[in-house]
Amino acid sequence: MAQFNTIDDLDMDGKVVLTRVDLNVPVEDGRVTDATRIERIVPTVKDIQAKGGIPVLLAHFDRPKGQRNDAMSLRQILPALEAALGQPVKFADEIVGGAAKRAVAALAKGDVLLMENTRFYPGEEANDATFAASLAALGSVYVNDAFSASHRAHASTEGLARLMPCAAGRLMEEELTALQSALGAPSRPVVAVVGGAKVSTKLDLLSNLIEKVENLVIGGGMANTFLVAQGIEVGKSLAERDMADTAREILAKAQTTGCTIHLPVDVVVAREFKAGAESETVPVTACPADAMILDAGPQTIGAIGNVFTKCRTLIWNGPLGAFEIEPFDAATNAAAKVAAQLTSEGRLISVAGGGDTVAALNKAGVAGEFTFISTAGGAFLEWMEGKDLPGIAALTNSPEQLQRFPQS
Repeated sequence: MAQFNTIDDLDMDGKVVLTRVDLNVPVEDGRVTDATRIERIVPTVKDIQAKGGIPVLLAHFDRPKGQRNDAMSLRQILPALEAALGQPVKFADEIVGGAAKRAVAALAKGDVLLMENTRFYPGEEANDATFAASLAALGSVYVNDAFSASHRAHASTEGLARLMPCAAGRLMEEELTALQSALGAPSRPVVAVVGGAKVSTKLDLLSNLIEKVENLVIGGGMANTFLVAQGIEVGKSLAERDMADTAREILAKAQTTGCTIHLPVDVVVAREFKAGAESETVPVTACPADAMILDAGPQTIGAIGNVFTKCRTLIWNGPLGAFEIEPFDAATNAAAKVAAQLTSEGRLISVAGGGDTVAALNKAGVAGEFTFISTAGGAFLEWMEGKDLPGIAALTNSPEQLQRFPQS
């Protein structure tokens, strides 16, 4: 991974610091219901202030598609943001133009300004050069603390980094360091857990991982497709039968790269997909024709645990079963607890990410025991796929940026 600057590398004293953060949090009836993402930007804001900088926060909320929409205004985030930061936060209704300039000009050291939803402006998602330049004119330094939005080449994630001295915020720094330790230069052996419903949505991911890890555990509905590819009947289970050839290609490629793919050896089946449905555990080759596979069985859980104990690094994306409802959360919960225990013993570096994954680990009560949990969804997945993330690629140009934009 190319080198990137951090907050420690830039002179911020007395300067307006345009700070891209992720405030795309769940809101119901105008109230934030989960402030995790807000809380995770606090170290960056506080450290900018400690260096004498004045943070001006840029963020998106939902998908207004370039149109102003009061229901998607960041103003409703203010109370939760003020609570997290422990101070009043000013708000600007506009992010470019005279009103925006006046809002920034009125700031003093110690202040924090939150600007309106960047996606109210068509120039944001178009990464329009004029729009990016208008944003850049508001400040002297740019900090990106929104890894979760950095897979998008938008004006506030990629465009600004091309125009200003730039650095990674504390959360971004933590995220990039953790990801580098998981796949860039990991302690080996490495095991990856990939779950979820469909092989078709994770083809790039699987193809990348089998070249980089020693062990790949496949769970969820994806595993059923691989079972079908091996001629195993899965009854009424979710499976992409038209992806069987692709699954066989992945299995064959794994043999050439030295990656061992681990599939279920026993499964939990039921006739209904609902909480508390009557279920039974059967060998993977014995799924009844009228039943569906909803979780991995105890033998599979034991085998996964054995793989974990032999590895030094774990990267996890996706649940092993229908974790949302009991009793089909058993495999995900059990495997997560093994990973957490090994991590707490210092025997495993564990990195996990993706919406369902974070929810599953929270449900298992072990998220706090993993080495690092990424709150990013698409960005985490694209990183696992080996893709360049525009917002990160722009940041890694920062040594040149500093030469082009000398600090005064």
